[in-house]
Amino acid sequence: MKQGNGRKTGQMRYKIIFGAIAVLIVILNIAAWNSEAFSDWYIAYIFPVWVSTYGRLTGLFPFSVGEWLLAAGVVLAALALVLGIIWVGIGIVSGVRGVVRRGRLKNANAPGETDASGDGNEIKKRIFCGFQGFSRRFCLFFAWTLLIVSLVMTLNCFILYHASTFSEHYFGADESEYTLEELIQVYNMVAGQCNQLAKEMERDENGMVIYSGSVRVDGVSLDMADMARELMRQLGETYSQLDGYYPRPKALMFSDFMCQQYMQGYYFPFSMEANYNDVMHILNIPSTMCHELAHLRGYIYEDEANFIGYLACVQSEDAFFQYAGYLSVLNYLNNDLQYAWENSRNAYEKAAALVRPVAVDAQVWTDNIFVVQEEWDRINGKALIDTEIVDAAADVFIDTNLKVNGIADGAVSYSRVVKLLLQYYKQSGGIPAE
Repeated sequence: MKQGNGRKTGQMRYKIIFGAIAVLIVILNIAAWNSEAFSDWYIAYIFPVWVSTYGRLTGLFPFSVGEWLLAAGVVLAALALVLGIIWVGIGIVSGVRGVVRRGRLKNANAPGETDASGDGNEIKKRIFCGFQGFSRRFCLFFAWTLLIVSLVMTLNCFILYHASTFSEHYFGADESEYTLEELIQVYNMVAGQCNQLAKEMERDENGMVIYSGSVRVDGVSLDMADMARELMRQLGETYSQLDGYYPRPKALMFSDFMCQQYMQGYYFPFSMEANYNDVMHILNIPSTMCHELAHLRGYIYEDEANFIGYLACVQSEDAFFQYAGYLSVLNYLNNDLQYAWENSRNAYEKAAALVRPVAVDAQVWTDNIFVVQEEWDRINGKALIDTEIVDAAADVFIDTNLKVNGIADGAVSYSRVVKLLLQYYKQSGGIPAE
């Protein structure tokens, strides 16, 4: 076989493979958007394979593989932009030179004359040919990268948005209208637990909570990440979809940038990792670890991951994890009560007369922070981009991503955790006394 024919055969084979993968991506997304049953089946039988294989592989690295893949993607996109600008510039220069050359030839009345200044420069021709070849190979690589990223995001993220929810799986359809009295009861339980547990925390000389490690039920000592994995496995004994392998949560190197986005953690679909912000206040970390691990069991919605993280933490025998779990939902409940007070004053006062809201201790509000002031001063002091700009951009990205995947109200889905709490306690036998 001639070398040229072999090259053409190879190129055709790559085109067929590329096209087949592109068609597969389209089919998978169409199936997910149009069949909840397909998405449920995929999460139950296929998605765990990626966690147990690819997730184990990336878990061998002590750092966040996804974070570095994301950084590589940014560099790749920047290079593509630079190459595009260069080729636009080359096109403009070539066009201008063509116009000038034609003008010179016309003025000289020498139709056959050629401009030897460019054609005779062999070095320039070689540089241009080399750059042209590099650009062609880069474009091919970039196209394949986009294709693989689209496939991975479809398999590890997009399909998950169209499956049954956690509440549908385990609580059934819920058309209930919850009363303000029930909301206050859940709030009182959470606030009461926070008030009590705040007194049990080990603290340093400045009053900051200290974590000294956890102990498993069999007496084995665990650090925070392994305790989060253990609690999620325990939760899997009650909720079967949560059963299975969990990789170890990893701290992000760029946690300062995460703080500017007011983000506590990330699930990276292209590396199957649970990542958390290790600069934020320590009491945010346990529920965040469990939250991100919940995504690895197919629960992609933020409200459900919040709720699962809460359940995992409060079932612990460790007071530190319990406190972190209750704190993780306190703001949601408090915000809903505040909204009721501002917008339904009469209804709120009637409900509060029947069930008086618990006063949250000052120590709890002191503990209930995202980042301590010293860290904010350090972060903002060295930030290349203003925190408000980063935060606004992150909000747009999150809201757009949710809407693209069929969540019509976008980031509002974050507040649904309160309804999940109400549904859970109502169906599990009532709200425990605070």
